[in-house]
Parts: sequence; structure tokens; C-alpha cells
Amino acid sequence: MSTNHNGKKNVDIDALLDDLTLDEQVALMAGADFWTTVPVERLGIPAVKVSDGPNGARGAGGLTNGTPASAFPCAIALGASWNPDAAYEMGTALAAEARSKGARVLLAPTVNIHRSGLNGRNFECYSEDPTLTAMLAVAYIKGLQDHGVGATIKHFVANDSEIERQTISSDVDERTLREIYLPPFEAAVKKAGVWAVMTGYNRLNGTHMDAHKWAMTDVMRGQFGYDGIFMSDWFGTNSTAASVNAGHDLEMPGPTRFRGAQLLAAVEAGEVEPETIRASVRRLLVLFERVGAFDSDGPESETTRDEPETRALIRRLGADGAVLLKNEDHFLPLSKDVSVAALGPNAAISRLMGGGSAQINAPYRVTPVEGLKAAFGDNRVSQEKGCSNNRLMQVWQGDIELSFFHGRKLEGKAIHTQKETELNCFWFDLPVPGFNQNDFSVRAEGTFTPRESGTYCAGMTNAGLARAYLDGELLIDGETDWEKGMNFFGLANDERRADVQLEAGRTYNIVLEYASPGDADDGITVRALRFGIEKTLGEQEIDAAVRLAAEQDVAILYVGRQEEWDSEGHDLPHMTLPGSQNELIEKVATANPNTVVVLQTGGPVEMPWLDKVKAVLQFWYPGQEVGYAIADVLTGEAYPGGRLPQTFPVSMKDNSAWTADALSYPGKDGHVRYDEGVFVGYRHHDSNNVPVLFPFGFGLGYTTFAWETATLSSDVMGESDLKVTVPISNTGAREGAEVVQLYVRPDLMDDDVAVARPEKELRAFARLALKPGETQIAEMNIAPRDLAYFDVERQRWLAPAGRYEIVLAVSATDIRERVSVTLKSEWSEPA
Repeated sequence: MSTNHNGKKNVDIDALLDDLTLDEQVALMAGADFWTTVPVERLGIPAVKVSDGPNGARGAGGLTNGTPASAFPCAIALGASWNPDAAYEMGTALAAEARSKGARVLLAPTVNIHRSGLNGRNFECYSEDPTLTAMLAVAYIKGLQDHGVGATIKHFVANDSEIERQTISSDVDERTLREIYLPPFEAAVKKAGVWAVMTGYNRLNGTHMDAHKWAMTDVMRGQFGYDGIFMSDWFGTNSTAASVNAGHDLEMPGPTRFRGAQLLAAVEAGEVEPETIRASVRRLLVLFERVGAFDSDGPESETTRDEPETRALIRRLGADGAVLLKNEDHFLPLSKDVSVAALGPNAAISRLMGGGSAQINAPYRVTPVEGLKAAFGDNRVSQEKGCSNNRLMQVWQGDIELSFFHGRKLEGKAIHTQKETELNCFWFDLPVPGFNQNDFSVRAEGTFTPRESGTYCAGMTNAGLARAYLDGELLIDGETDWEKGMNFFGLANDERRADVQLEAGRTYNIVLEYASPGDADDGITVRALRFGIEKTLGEQEIDAAVRLAAEQDVAILYVGRQEEWDSEGHDLPHMTLPGSQNELIEKVATANPNTVVVLQTGGPVEMPWLDKVKAVLQFWYPGQEVGYAIADVLTGEAYPGGRLPQTFPVSMKDNSAWTADALSYPGKDGHVRYDEGVFVGYRHHDSNNVPVLFPFGFGLGYTTFAWETATLSSDVMGESDLKVTVPISNTGAREGAEVVQLYVRPDLMDDDVAVARPEKELRAFARLALKPGETQIAEMNIAPRDLAYFDVERQRWLAPAGRYEIVLAVSATDIRERVSVTLKSEWSEPA
């Protein structure tokens, strides 16, 4: 290899392919370990490291105890910003974060669609709408790849639930795929040139995604022109010849289960052609070249990149995605001379992210109470918890020593010891080289000193077998009759609990004994142990919160869910706030009419108390600056810039995925059938006149806006784009952001319509940040395809001749103007 004028190595990929043996080519098609690819040192092909996203770059450590990494807002918060420029900024910052972890490929963004509202990964996805999702994903990808880090758009495709996620078949008709679920991937290819795609765990219409030739080769490569790699989700490869022949390039993680010797045998047997292997390896080498891997010797050491500009960006993005749902009598923003009761289970804890593989070890966490005290002063802020909302017991924290043993019986001398500050262990990689994932054991030892006397509840969940002891007595048996439950990606048991009476100030010894399972479970190697303990809360805690609320000028309730609810591995059981939070809100609102609710959830919730509170602010999971970002919006230091990227239904039964047949959701007999077709989210509510709690695109602000009349570049749609402009003025006294949403509505006679079409569909939007008195022009383009539906029989996008309405709105139910355009003759375009 030589170097070019930029100092980068010139890579002759054809020569490399010629020099690689078949064994080496096959080795490149699977990971070396959990995070890196296989190097070929003799030819200068380094190992390439990947890292989990999408709201940070975690590196190679555990979910929450690896090298500290900046925690950005989750995807639904970015979706709520309706701000592609912010998505680009976040991608740019994450490129630097990834490189600080020695990674050249980030496993993000997630672009699955908000179908049910109950998906455990709802928070990881942008929106229920493919246009909003696609525009944000394109910007995010460009931010990463413009700065040399490969994006991995995921999870391809129709991976919209966590129920039976390794095996479930998403049964989706082709029109629905083309119009709802594929557009974000299509845009990522055509508009952003994405370098990697991760296939989902699910099957699509009966076929595992890693072996779905139609989706990967025919559609993505053939029709969309994709030239990057397909990699599996972790342990998401399900076959050898079928997967490789379908165009799937990289099995992750390593060591391989389906490639290696099995793939060599498949080539020998004539089941896979050597040219198919060569084509996959070519794509891998092109990726390595794109991310600059040939200019290094492999992954660098991990460092923490905690920069002031990153902190400021995260804080600003948090406000950008905050959605003001109610603000009676313009109660917000708050004056800084009021006294505040900070109440609820999220007040003194930083709920900065969702659970599962999106978790990272943030360098610091700002709680809402800390944010309030920084804004109002210590003497104006008081706090009570009131109730809990955690799904698992509060994790045990302290000086905890872990001792690792060969074998599953804690025998002999410990091979390795290490300290932990909390007992929440997820062993991606064991800390001892050469340890067998299926044949090791761990003893965890530490103490717990309660601050108050009373009844405490201890809880333990384990992927593997475990027992917990308190002062030498068996407290929890996590071994007898063990079976899989909702924890650790659905591969640990449901939390087993025990109540115990403890005395304040007394120190108790806690010992946990863990043994790995004997064999890999469902092909996924998950070894984990979590132990929690907390004082049982009751009516007296709610009463204390109510008393405090009555004593202060303003009561702010920090409620919602947290990472154990909004998490990969399981779907939510309902849209109700967990625990006693609804009761707490009702009682506090009765005691203090100046009650503000700050919601932190990864999706919609039912709000039976909505008419009893003064204001409601939806804040999602906004990253490590959560406390400051919330305080900024409450006090007006920043304005709430968000609009809902997902419809909030009145109740769960109003969601588009819910029908009388369980096959539609949550699924049955290994299948989930997308019966609603293209009528997802607001399309369902619009077209079926189903009332909403808050519509798609909704969000209030602290100022007012005036819209002038829209102008179209033409009232006839031709072959080229049509430009729509709308002047918008800020007529209030504060800064704010307006989002102009452009929907298209076919205004055709029923006799002319071959298929059922939604009442209207989002096709473009423009976000304008305006100072008081300022006017800007929202500019949006629409193309002929924006008028079209997908004709499955003809395999073409088709827009019938006739009249269409351009609907300009501030939400799906708040329409400001309708303008007609005419398509004089039928337009069509091949898939």
C-alpha cells in the first residue's frame, strides 16, 4: 500500500482480494469478539471496532460500568425536535465520541416505526412517521460519516416489537413495507449513502432477516442502489449458506457460530459460490477503507471525551425536544422567586436514558432537583419522593467486591477480584482472559446500612443461577425453578423478591453467589446478575409529598418511567404510569392548584389527571444534562422546542395496532400481523375519526406566531419538484420555534382510487427558530412521488391524475391552510 496526497493509504482492494486465502476471506465475515472484526495482519488489514449507539458511544465495556461516555438525548427526543440540523450536530459530536472509544463504526441510528406505542425500544426510534424518521436519520448519518465514522442504520426491517424478538415473524404486506417501513432505509441509501445496515432479529413474512434475499439484495442493493454491508444484530445470524447467499456480510459478535468452518464446508459442498464470498469481503474492505481503518494498526485505547461544547449541545438538544403539552393561563415559564416542591420518583434521580443496549456510563448525571436548585437557589427548593416507579428494586450500591472462579461451584482460589459501586453486572466480556462463558462462577460481597428502620424489599434477577444471602441466611433463591422472564434482553428471570425488616444504622452483610449457565441460551450469550434493595413506600410517603406541595408556591411532579420499563428485551404491559404515580398526581393537584407535571417516558401515556394540573411538559430521556435542561425550560432560559413525533392516544385500545385479534398485536403463534397496513399512528386516527389525547405534531410554546398566505411555485405538478413557501412571524415577547408541517391529501373521486389511502400524509416540514418580531420563510419541496402510493401489482409508485391538497398545519389536527395542486396525467415510477 502507498499513501495519497492526504496522507491516507491507497488501498488496492482487488489486489487484497486476490491475496486473501479463502480461509481468510471467510474469517473476515464474522467478528473476532464482541466488538471487533478479525484482522489479517500479514496483509495489513486491521481489526475494526464498532460501538453501540444511538444516544452515545459506549465503547467495549458493560452497559453501565464501562469507560465513561457522553449521554445524548434518546432518539424519540431528537424526533420531537423535528430538527435535522440538530440531528447533524449530534451525529458530528458522536463521531468524535466514537473515535474516543477506538471505534470507527457506530451502531446507529434506529429507524423502526412507532407502531404500537408499547415497543420496549420505542424511545430508541424517532417517530411513527416515515418522512420525519427519514429526514432525521439522513442528517444523523451525514453528521457521522462526514467525519469519518460509519453509521449502521437499524433494525432492517419491521423490527417494531420486543415480544418473542428472536423468532417473531412480522407479517407485512408489500405496500405497507414500501410506504411505511422501508422509506427511512431508502432515504439513508439514496440521500445519505449509509455505509452499514444492521438486520433485525425478527423474521419478515416467515424468513429471518439475515437470510431475506428479497429485502437485502433485490430491494436494498438492486432497487435502492445500496453498496454497503449488512451486519447482524448481536447473535442475530441464523444460518450459514442461506444467510451468505442472501447477501448478508458480517456475523456479529465473534467468535463465529455460523461462518468459519461451517461456511468453508458450505463452499466445499457447492452451497455457496466463492464469488459470493468475495463480493461480501469486497464490501467489508470498502467499509474499512471508508472509515480510515487502513491508516491505523487497529482499535485505539478508550478515553473519556467530556468537552464543554458537548455538554452545551446535550443541554440544548434536551430543550429542543421538550414538548409542552399543556400550559393553562400561560403558567410557564416560572418566575425564579417562587418556592418549589420537587416531588415524584424522578425528582432526585437522573432519568437520562432508556434501557438495554442504549445504556452508557455517563461521566456525570444532573438530577432535576440539582437543576432546580441551580436555577432557584437551595432555599427555594424542597423535595419528597412520594412513590416509586421502578420496575426492579433500586440497585444495591456500595463497596462491592466481585471474586471470579473457574468452574461453576466457587471452588478453589479466586482467579480475579474487582470492585464495583453497584451490583448490576452484565458480562459482555469476562474480565479474565481464557474464562469459559459457560463454566465460571462469581461471589459478590458487600454491606448495606439502612438509613431508616422498616420493611425493605430485596430483588434479584440473573441470567445464570444465583442465590442471595443476608447475614448468612438465604434471602432469595434465584436457582430453583429458574425460567426466563423480562430482564436482560429477555434472557434473565423475572425479579425474585423478599421482604425483610431492617434497623436504621445497622450494617448488614450481603453475599451473592452466581454460576453461569452450562450452555448458551437461544444462541445468545448473556451472563448477568442484578441485586437491588429499597425501603417499601406506602401512603405515608404520598401524604408527605402532598403536605409539602401545599406549603410551597409551585408543585413540580417529576414522574414517568425509567430504563427498566423503557428497555430492549420486552414490551410495555400498558400505557399507564407505573406504581402509585397517578394517585400522587391527583392528590398533589388537589393540594396545590399550581401543579406542573414533568413526564419522562419513552412514549405515550394515559393522563387521567390532565384537567387537574396547570401544565404538562414531556421531556423523554434527554441525556446527562437532564436536570439543567428541564430547569432551563421551566424557567424560560430555554423554550420548549418540541412537537410530538408520535400520537398520544386517549387510551391504549385507541392505538392503530390494537384490534380484536391478538395476531395484530402482541402476536400469536410466532407471528404478528400488521393488520392496520399503512394506517399507522395519525393516519389511523385521521382516517377512522378516532379521538386523540394529543395529536401527532402537537406542541405549545412561550410565544405566538402569525402565518401569512402560502405560495406555490406552480399549481400544476410536473416532473420536477414544487416549492411551497410560508412566511412565519414571531408576534410574541419571547424566542420560540414553529414547525410548519406539510401534508398531502388526495382529493380524488372514490371511483378513481384503486386502494384505500390515508386522509393525509406528512411529506415535508420546516422548523423555524424565531426571535421576537422576527419573520422567516418556511421553504418545503414536494415531488411527484409525494402524491403517490405503491402499486404492488405493477411494482411501481403511482399517482393518479387529478387534484391534490397541500395541507399546511401545526399538528395533524390543527390545519392552517389548504392549497390545491393538479396532476394533469398519471405519474408512475418503478420500484
